Amino acid sequence: MKTYFFISDVHLGLQSEQLEKAKEKKFVEFLKYAKSNADELFIVGDLFDYWFEYKRVMQKGFIRTLGALASLRDSGKEIHYIIGNHDFLHKDFFTKEIGAKVYEEELSIELNGKKFFIAHGDGLMVGDNGYKMLKKVLRNKFIQRVYSLIHPDLGIKIASRTSKASRDYTSTKDYGKFSGLLETAKQLIDKEYDYIIFGHSHERIIETIDNGTYVNLGAWLQKPCYGKFTNNFEIIDW
Repeated sequence: MKTYFFISDVHLGLQSEQLEKAKEKKFVEFLKYAKSNADELFIVGDLFDYWFEYKRVMQKGFIRTLGALASLRDSGKEIHYIIGNHDFLHKDFFTKEIGAKVYEEELSIELNGKKFFIAHGDGLMVGDNGYKMLKKVLRNKFIQRVYSLIHPDLGIKIASRTSKASRDYTSTKDYGKFSGLLETAKQLIDKEYDYIIFGHSHERIIETIDNGTYVNLGAWLQKPCYGKFTNNFEIIDW
């Protein structure tokens, strides 16, 4: 049986320079650990606090993280990246340079004989129609192409501010254990999924629902952690 690791909502670039250096160091140590202890890694959105990818220009910072991800993939381990609401635009950097598999939508996959539904969670809350409309705008390919014509210095600055606005909006939502995300998980478990894996709400949750399990992976902002699945699912402090 394979061992799968899961992380979500690291938000590299959010905090002060000092805190970010410490967080990246800890995260790179985790990636080195994953190289020896996991068969596949799932990044369930928002690895960076914002990511907007230009054709030939790359935003500064966190080169150690990108190098550690490339090294993990070069060792033969699969990397799956499910993009989140702070992943404004991914083109081909993660696929061509790192070798990761990138998913713009949710992922349905079987792991060790169990059926998984994996998604960041944005736009999946029951009744969150306002964000669902905004998500369609942000993911619109024509709008992304037009935006990419802006000079990168200005474009990344705007993306950073938009990321903060998105985070402030998210903070007003009552996610928690009995939120719309839990209701969505219940509906998916009714469709015979064994595990529903979300991020986005920044809360650690493992909740048994009928014959399935709802997991929210928490975030690296307060207490870094990762999910691990072999025979069953657990969330482990890092």
